[in-house]
Amino acid sequence: MTRSALVVGGTGPTGPFLVAGLRERGYETAILHRGEHEIDAIPPDVEHIHTDPYDGEALEGAIAPRRFDVVVASYGRLREVARVFEGRTERFVGVGGVPLYRGWMRPEDLAPRGLPAPVPEDTALVESAEELRKGFMIRRTEEAVFAHHPTAAMFRYPTVYGPRQLLPLDWCIVRRVLDGRRHVVLPDGGLTLHTAGYVENLAHAVLLAVDHPEASAGRSYNCGDERTLTLRQRVEWIADIMGHRFEIVNVPGDVVHPSRPMLTHEESDHRLMDLTRLRSELGYRDVVSTDTALRRTVEWLCANRPEPGGFTEQLLGDPFDYAAEDALIEAAQAGLERLRAVSWPTPPTGGASYIAVAERAKKRS
Repeated sequence: MTRSALVVGGTGPTGPFLVAGLRERGYETAILHRGEHEIDAIPPDVEHIHTDPYDGEALEGAIAPRRFDVVVASYGRLREVARVFEGRTERFVGVGGVPLYRGWMRPEDLAPRGLPAPVPEDTALVESAEELRKGFMIRRTEEAVFAHHPTAAMFRYPTVYGPRQLLPLDWCIVRRVLDGRRHVVLPDGGLTLHTAGYVENLAHAVLLAVDHPEASAGRSYNCGDERTLTLRQRVEWIADIMGHRFEIVNVPGDVVHPSRPMLTHEESDHRLMDLTRLRSELGYRDVVSTDTALRRTVEWLCANRPEPGGFTEQLLGDPFDYAAEDALIEAAQAGLERLRAVSWPTPPTGGASYIAVAERAKKRS
């Protein structure tokens, strides 16, 4: 008997990999989306159901009275999608986000400031809409999924990168290379750790819930690449792929306006996700290495360059104002020279000096 699967979405960054993975597993797979964005990566024999997945009534009308063995919801109003498919599927898998963690978007809400590193799934969640409406709504949506589908599995996506990404953060780096910039300004040395997930790796994580329905029932999972790069490593690696070399200019995080889009306009606190549950319960391992993922991303961006000053760059919030960057670099370098000019007593250094100080203290006692 043929098994059926539905991907709500399907034309976004991870969609084609979800569709391909389900088909490889023997599912007759359909996708449900608005029909406004078709892509060649979806095979021509895949059924398209066109409706608005943000409208529960329209969604019900489009799928009734059909049933699916598996529903993977990666798009739309997730709580409505979960409600509509209650009783219409044996296996519901949902994709959510990480701002439901308390302190993810507002690290100052925690004392001491900042998230634990890494962040496990049982970390405290946003407690109210007053604290952070976006994070609280993501939390409530995840709770609604489990209320409608107690055996569902939820996957918390981090920053997504790779082909067809709506918010391609790496364009902020790639365009500066293409424009011949020799310097790049980074906050706090570019040492921030933000978990990111390559599109194919994220799809692989989600599909593991289809492979392991019992182990993943009622569970939420962080997901992302196993290797997390610092911002500086990411900048230098992408530049190296493109045969370029940047001089890194270190600027305090509260004034480093040019690189804020690289961190989705958040401050330079760590946002490092713990993947232990995903690895131990579902056996997750990256299917695409960091090097390959970055190379594919760079190739895609170079072949599909956003329009200068157009929608994507406006969405990124990066004006690529190099005159302002140069002024900031000049001010940073001047400030660094002033800091270097401050005299400071030279402390004893090295093991021998430590032993000598300890011996003197011992004699005095």
